[in-house]
Amino acid sequence: MSTARTKVTVGVCGGIAGYKSVELVRLLQDAGYDPHVVMTRAAEEFVRPLTFAAISGHKVITSLWGADAGAVSEGGESSIEHIYEAQTTRLLIVAPATADMLAKLAHGLADDFLSTMALATTAPVVVAPAMNVNMWTHPATQANVETLRVRGVKVIEPGSGYLACGMVGGGRLAEPVAIAAAVDEILRGVAPQSSTSEQAINQDYAGEVVLVTAGGTREPIDPVRFIGNRSSGRMGYAVAEAARCRGARVILVGAPTSLETPAGVEIVRVGTADEMRTAVMQRLCEATVVVMAAAVSDFRVRSVAAQKIKREAARAVLLELEATEDILREVVEKRVAGTMVVGFAAETEDALANGRLKLARKGVDAVVVNDVSVDGLGFDAEQNAGHFLTRGGAVEIPVMSKSEMANRILDEMSKLRG
Repeated sequence: MSTARTKVTVGVCGGIAGYKSVELVRLLQDAGYDPHVVMTRAAEEFVRPLTFAAISGHKVITSLWGADAGAVSEGGESSIEHIYEAQTTRLLIVAPATADMLAKLAHGLADDFLSTMALATTAPVVVAPAMNVNMWTHPATQANVETLRVRGVKVIEPGSGYLACGMVGGGRLAEPVAIAAAVDEILRGVAPQSSTSEQAINQDYAGEVVLVTAGGTREPIDPVRFIGNRSSGRMGYAVAEAARCRGARVILVGAPTSLETPAGVEIVRVGTADEMRTAVMQRLCEATVVVMAAAVSDFRVRSVAAQKIKREAARAVLLELEATEDILREVVEKRVAGTMVVGFAAETEDALANGRLKLARKGVDAVVVNDVSVDGLGFDAEQNAGHFLTRGGAVEIPVMSKSEMANRILDEMSKLRG
């Protein structure tokens, strides 16, 4: 038994491509991971469980109702096996993922061990589809794949070529080397497991639903121009990823950005302040924690031009602006009792004083304030610094990466709630 290695679960579905999963397990071992295998009933028709057991060195799980339905954890405590596996794995990769399994995952069905575990885990989920070309291109399958992408599931696109059914086209399982590389890329930023337990080192947000806003909203002037800001979305995305790594279910409402959605995070994409308000209010009832890190425009153009405004039409163009909705204040007013709300304040002068004013005016539990006038910090930068303000005082957060700062913010939120 190797508890020092990072545990990865490989879900194998029924399909001729299942034989490639044997190579995938070996590649994950070579990369230093500890792969465990879960097979569907149909997968057993193509590859025997003994094959995976011999390579991985672990029992292969094939049923919810087997002799080991009541598992015993490393600490000796009895547990429900699919919950134990869901909580202790650091990533779930389903390869091959059949059309049937994609549909189950997209619609939240849970009628076997693999689909039940997928619904119960907060770890990143990766799917590598493999099927007939017509099944892959069918609108139902594509809709299911898009649903999974929106929820933060990483989809490794199938390749094209000669298929087992005799047809030629898309639907061929990606090469195991490419799948293993994708797994490795995702797990690089995930904390390793403890040497004494397969549980994550810090899962203090397990059971929480964290709603995060990120990025800068864009308010249209005409069909091609907009009022925006310099926010890259990195701070909000870092908070979302850190919360997910610490066990939370994360809903990320993201304004336009070039950043890739963190694995395992559900993304809701928006453009304007009004769209962000709508998305946040629709999901607020689910949240136990709200982190408003987005740079929401304070103003929008009162009358948006229907066509592109030509420079030749006038020497000067006057834009009449109106205030956008105060999303943060509305969140505080309409939150479920007990929901923690943390705001952000990007300031260019008197940062602490302005941050305290925002804390009092908005009624939030805490405000993270930073001075964005400092070169190399804040907007569109890799590093950040600031203060975590509460009614009880201020905690300084020195210069560090936004990923590190995200965890510092979550630490302070934990203390405040505790």
